[in-house]
Amino acid sequence: MEADVERDAMEFDVVVVGAGPSGLSAAIRLKQLASKADRDLSVCIVEKGAEVGAHILSGAVLDPRALDELLPDWKEMDAPPATPATEDRFWFLTKRRALRLPTPPGMGNRGNYIISLGNLCRWLAERAEALGVEIYPGFAASRALFDDTGAVRGVATGDMGIGRDGGRGANYQPGVDLIARQTLLAEGCRGSLTKTLNERFGLDAGADPQTYGLGIKELWEVDEARHRPGRVVHTIGWPLDRRTYGGSFLYHLDDNLLAVGFVVGLDYENPYLSPFEEFQRFKTHPAIRPVFEGARRIAYGARALNEGGYQSVPKLTFPGGAVIGAAAGFLNVPQIKGIHNAMKSGMVAAEAVFAALDEGTGGAALEATAYPEKLKQSWLWRELYRVRNIRPGFRRGLWAGLAHAAIDSYILRGRAPWTLHHRPDHLTLKPAGACEPIAYPKPDGVLTFDRLSSVYISNTNHEEDQPVHLEIKDPAKAIDVNLALYDAPETRYCPAGVYEIVNDPAGVPRLQINAQNCVHCKSCDIKDPTQNINWVVPEGGGGPNYPNM
Repeated sequence: MEADVERDAMEFDVVVVGAGPSGLSAAIRLKQLASKADRDLSVCIVEKGAEVGAHILSGAVLDPRALDELLPDWKEMDAPPATPATEDRFWFLTKRRALRLPTPPGMGNRGNYIISLGNLCRWLAERAEALGVEIYPGFAASRALFDDTGAVRGVATGDMGIGRDGGRGANYQPGVDLIARQTLLAEGCRGSLTKTLNERFGLDAGADPQTYGLGIKELWEVDEARHRPGRVVHTIGWPLDRRTYGGSFLYHLDDNLLAVGFVVGLDYENPYLSPFEEFQRFKTHPAIRPVFEGARRIAYGARALNEGGYQSVPKLTFPGGAVIGAAAGFLNVPQIKGIHNAMKSGMVAAEAVFAALDEGTGGAALEATAYPEKLKQSWLWRELYRVRNIRPGFRRGLWAGLAHAAIDSYILRGRAPWTLHHRPDHLTLKPAGACEPIAYPKPDGVLTFDRLSSVYISNTNHEEDQPVHLEIKDPAKAIDVNLALYDAPETRYCPAGVYEIVNDPAGVPRLQINAQNCVHCKSCDIKDPTQNINWVVPEGGGGPNYPNM
C-alpha cells in the first residue's frame, strides 16, 4: 500500500466478512441480542459479490432447524419460495441402468425444503438491514488489519481501479479500513482471508487436512409433464470410476424449475479427469436424460465445498475474531447439507462475542473462547461427530466406502471407537503416464455444453485491466511439473476454462490464465499438485452473479 494514499476508516463493534448464511445469521443474532439488552451495537457485513447472493451457490435442500431458531416466524415473514421435500430417491448408476437403493440414514428429507440459497441470503440480508446491520456488497476484504500486539483489528477492502500493471487507473479509488472490536470470517469454503489467518495463527494445528469436493450446478426449466415438485434424487456410481468419490443431485423446485448438479471429490487420482465433463456426461444416462426433454438451461455455476467434517475443523478463534460457517467446514457430507450448520455456527459465535463485548472485554486481543465451547455442546457438534467416518471411509474406493458406511450407519450408528483421517487433496494425483486418458463426448448444445457457454450464463465478469487474481508463485512449475508430470490438470479441473496451455511462435509451451472467466470456485487453489496457484480476491463486485442459485 502506497504511503501517500489516504484511506477512510469506519469503526464498528463487529465486522463480518461474507454475506452468506453464517455471516447473515451471526449479524442478525447480534442485533437480536443487542435489542433484547437495550444496547447499541454496530455491525457491518462486507461482501465481495456485486450484490448479496451473487456468489452464493448450493444444491440446496434446507434443514430448517437453525432457521427456526433464528427466526421462528420465518414462514409468515414473506420468505422466498421453499418447496417442501416430499419424496427421496437414491440410485446407483451403471452405464445403462439405475438401481434404486434404500435411502441411507440421515439422507431422508421429509420436513426439509428445496430452496435457492442465494434468494434465502437476499431475504436474510433484508431482515438484517431492518435490524440495523450495515451491508456493503461489491467490496472485497483484501487483507486483515492488525494492532500492535498482532491481534486482528478489522479488515481492509481492496482498492478499486488498479490496472494490470499495478498502477492507478483513471477511476482509482482507495479501499476502506473497517475497524472492529471483533471480526467474524464467514467467507465460505477456502476463503482467502481465512487461509491467511490460518497460516498466521496456526489454526489448523492438530486438525486433519481439509478435504474438498467441487460442486457444479445447473438450473433448468423443465416440461411440466416431467416435473415432480418436492422430489429429491441423489445418485452415485457412473460416470465416475470406482476410485473417485462423488455423485449427483436432482432437486425439483416449484415453477417447473429443476436444480441438477454433480459433486466430485477433489482427492481424485486421474489427472485426465474433468469434473465438468463428468457432469455433462452424467446427464446423458438413460434414467436421467428423459427429464430434460423439452427443457431449457437457464443458469450455471461451480463452487468448492469442504468435506473434511469433524476431524478437519480448525481452531475457531484467534485474537480479535473467529471463523464461522463453511470457512471452518461444517458440511455434513453424508446428508449433503451444510446450510443449517453454517447458520448455527454463526449464531453461536454471535452469542459468545456479544457476551464478551457486553462484559467490556471485547477488545481486539480478545478470543471469544466461549464460542467453540458452546458449539461443542450444540446439536451441530453431535451431528458432525456421528458421521465423521463416512467420507474418509471412501479413500479405498466406492465398494469399500459403501460397505464401511453401511456398518458405521446401521450397526455402529456413528459411535465407532476410532476416527478415520484425511489426506491433502493436492497430493493424490498420479502421474499422467500411470493413468488412462478419458475420452469425453463433444457437447450437443442441447443437453450437454462446453465450459465457455456455461460461464456465459453464470453472468461472470471482471474488470479486464485489473491485476490477475490467480497468482502463480513459480511460473516454471506450470510447465516443468504440471505439464510434464500430470499433463496440465488445471486445464481440466477448472470448470470455467481459466487455464490453457498455449505455444509461443517457437513452439515453447506456457500457461495462459483467462482470469476473466473465473467463477471463484477455488478448485485451483486446492488441487494444484505443488500448491503453486494462490487465489486472491479480485476487485470487489467481480465474478459470477448467480440468479436463483
